[in-house]
Amino acid sequence: MRAPRPSVDAIPDDPLQQTAAAFDSVAADYDGPRGNNILIQRMRDTMWRELEARFAPGSSLIDLGCGTGIDAVHLAQCGRRVMATDWSARMVERTAGRAASAGVAAQIEARRIGAHQLRLLEEEFDGAYSNFGPLNCVPDLPDHARQCARLVRRGGFLVFTVIGRICPWEYVYYRWRRPERARIRAAQGPVAVGMNGHTIWTTYYRPREFYTAYAREFELVEYRALSLFLPPPYLVRWYERHPGWFEMLGRLDDVAGSWPGLRNAGDHFLIVMRRR
Repeated sequence: MRAPRPSVDAIPDDPLQQTAAAFDSVAADYDGPRGNNILIQRMRDTMWRELEARFAPGSSLIDLGCGTGIDAVHLAQCGRRVMATDWSARMVERTAGRAASAGVAAQIEARRIGAHQLRLLEEEFDGAYSNFGPLNCVPDLPDHARQCARLVRRGGFLVFTVIGRICPWEYVYYRWRRPERARIRAAQGPVAVGMNGHTIWTTYYRPREFYTAYAREFELVEYRALSLFLPPPYLVRWYERHPGWFEMLGRLDDVAGSWPGLRNAGDHFLIVMRRR
């Protein structure tokens, strides 16, 4: 018999609680422009191709920061089994509802567990993934790496998209409007980022800097920039005004985003690691 799991709510942490409250506050409309516009979906499609290539149908996966469940439902519809976890209770509710509406509730277990709380789990998975930066909010990445190594079988993959430290578009956009915002990604350690009147505590990384926390338990397979030539998703109105021109930049992203040097920049980066 499996021992009862500790209560998630018994772990107080003010910055993490503030982050959860921020995402709770936007969960109801996070499938709209804030959380799933065309630029976000373009990055999501790249992630889906990577996940489908790394994990065969029947694979068991853990989604770290599932949001409203778009990725989990897509993977379940493609034959994977997913434990979808998130630190936001409202996001977990949305994921469970989406899974039921899509007819894949049997393949998705939605749990309110933060990516910083993997010690509460005992299951084994073929791999783990995280999309659009939940791991930027994890306060102790080396501990997270150890927990991933405990939960992911040898030879299994981690596939993460992480908010990067070097975003040329953001620097140019904010340089004259809000200089303090232009410099925020250069900060060392957690910084407060506002969302919907709440605070998200975020740490930005370069790819190799991020990988350092995982290097003991995982080997680096590859990484690439996402939204390097394309603007960040909050500038989607620019894309909508000139879709043809920005699609050309998107094709350049697809080709050059994996080139040495260029792959260290971008709004996000996609990184793949293999369990040693």
